[in-house]
Amino acid sequence: MSYIFDPDNWEWVVSGNNFRFLFEGFLVNLEIALIGIALSLIFGLLLALMRISKRWLISFPAGVWVDVWRNLPLILIILYLALAVPTSWRQAYIDAIPDFFPEALQDELVLGALLGLILYNSAVLCEIMRSGILSLDRGQREAAASLGLTYVQQMRFVILPQGLRRMVPATVSQLITLNKDTTLVSIIAIQEVMRHGRIVTSFGFFGGVQAPVLQVFIFIGLLFIAVNLAL
Repeated sequence: MSYIFDPDNWEWVVSGNNFRFLFEGFLVNLEIALIGIALSLIFGLLLALMRISKRWLISFPAGVWVDVWRNLPLILIILYLALAVPTSWRQAYIDAIPDFFPEALQDELVLGALLGLILYNSAVLCEIMRSGILSLDRGQREAAASLGLTYVQQMRFVILPQGLRRMVPATVSQLITLNKDTTLVSIIAIQEVMRHGRIVTSFGFFGGVQAPVLQVFIFIGLLFIAVNLAL
């Protein structure tokens, strides 16, 4: 334990630009996570509504889609999409990404990473949302129907407001997982915090002070803990 807390092993944090370099990498993770969270919630809700549809031509394909993506390893999805995304899609992404985004997010490989995170997490969130909606007593929908509300109005004003509250703990837990899973994008050479951490441990980046591997990754872990506790 003394090795962990030895001040000499933490000197690298304030040496040179090590802290800034790691934090810039962490911002890339956060931006990927924010994009993934927003789109995963939207597509997850749409899939959940499709899954509970009484029309099998809608519910069955949606069920197959969800079962396929949520049962594949995320790292496999990211690797596959990084290679399989058409060149035209990659170019469209590069043309659409704002100039103020970090250079790491302007890499064409980011599109595959984002698609992987969204496809996987929207499938998982779909099941969370579906279970929250179906957990409501059937009388809620019957009461709404007796008031003359259409199906869309029932979902908007009665079912979803109650169901979404019930699924908050599980939804937040999945969003925390999504945030942590952004570290997987380093396998396709995206310059995020884990790759920055390896650079710091290898070179003592801009500091000239050796950065112990254990302390560097403890520091990265503390960054994720701070953000996930905020969630």
